[in-house]
Amino acid sequence: MFDSLNERLEGAFSLLKGQHKITEINVAQSVKEIRRALVAADVNFKIAKEFTESIKEKALGQKNVLKSVKPGELMVKIVRDELVELMGSETAEFDVKGKPAVVLVAGLQGSGKTTFSAKLANYLKSKKKMSPLLVACDVYRPAAIDQLGVLGDQINVPVYKELENKNPVEIANNAIVHANTHHHDVIIVDTAGRLSVDEDMMNEIEALKKSLLPQETLFVVDSMTGQDAVNTAKVFNDRIDFNGVVLTKLDGDTRGGAALSIKYTVGKPIKFVSSGEKMDTLDVFHPERMAQRILGMGDIVSFVEKAQEQFDEAEAKKLEKKIKKNKFDFDDFLSQLNQIRKMGDLKSLMSMIPGMSKMTKNLDIDDKAFSKVESIIHSMTPEERGNPDLLNMSRKKRIAGGCGRSVHEVNMFIKQFHQMKKMMHMMSKGKGMQNMMKGMQNLKG
Repeated sequence: MFDSLNERLEGAFSLLKGQHKITEINVAQSVKEIRRALVAADVNFKIAKEFTESIKEKALGQKNVLKSVKPGELMVKIVRDELVELMGSETAEFDVKGKPAVVLVAGLQGSGKTTFSAKLANYLKSKKKMSPLLVACDVYRPAAIDQLGVLGDQINVPVYKELENKNPVEIANNAIVHANTHHHDVIIVDTAGRLSVDEDMMNEIEALKKSLLPQETLFVVDSMTGQDAVNTAKVFNDRIDFNGVVLTKLDGDTRGGAALSIKYTVGKPIKFVSSGEKMDTLDVFHPERMAQRILGMGDIVSFVEKAQEQFDEAEAKKLEKKIKKNKFDFDDFLSQLNQIRKMGDLKSLMSMIPGMSKMTKNLDIDDKAFSKVESIIHSMTPEERGNPDLLNMSRKKRIAGGCGRSVHEVNMFIKQFHQMKKMMHMMSKGKGMQNMMKGMQNLKG
């Protein structure tokens, strides 16, 4: 995500490395490269120009004040602050109060609208403990209704649909009645998309908003389309005055233009960002955290939050006791792998850790990264998983045959497991584990 923009901005900052002070010449050179980086990321030239003029003014304003700060570090700080301001400064509120609350989802066809609707339902159900109802109002594309039904089944959220009715306004209003009867506290209305903006589409979405009076109207934007997405958002906002924007497909080749330009152009905040097809890959948009990720600083707060969502305190205490007694086994290891998987896409997680984004950029990291290890463990008997010391050569040969790996690979994994087990035991004897957990809590705070 934003790899190209990050590389170009680093190139701009590198012009100030080795410089002992801020000058008009070195600031001008750096600002010029920053502007080029933004334009290459498909940010509107006018926005890029205003953005860099503000950076230049602030950098030159500091040249005689912060003499102890290196010019490169100062420029990074100023750019980070300006990026935060450009993307909205603060995290936007998502208001779903109502009986039931109505969320209207709009956007062009192919923007990820239907997938987002299901992800939002899953988010409200799992994190906000609400009872959502998905409503299929795309009456023109039967596949959209089928898709919403399949996604609803995946997350165990009901989908309201009327296959014979071709009036989206009627369907949505009938869904509200259904929601009241079946005690749903929020309904998410997935509307029809088009390949391009047209008058019929605008009239329909206007009629839906006027009739439903939704608490939240969200416009879904494919972040890979850059400035075109921003222009489309402006057209929609002029007609339906939506509350916020959703950026989808952030795991793709995202240049960053939409994320950086949309708040400035439309005047509406980004509320959610989405990546991948998994139903749990929806995040609240935090301008400050996104700015840090764009600059390659990572996003350790989001990483800790994801970890704590999967953190079971009772299990952790039980595990800590086993580690202290040096009784950590393959079942415990497998349990920890499963918790990591639940946190989301591995490459995305790695990018949240400061410095890791560069190290993993060219590595092929995906959700299958642990499959080899898991296949080895699953080929063991329950007794072997619970007692690693049982694994002699004949057992290793049987395990290798069962998982389709070589004895060498099995040996390597067992050796690494014992090294890790030893390290964890040594940490538990001191204050290592407690300090690690306290550190996670402090970072979140």
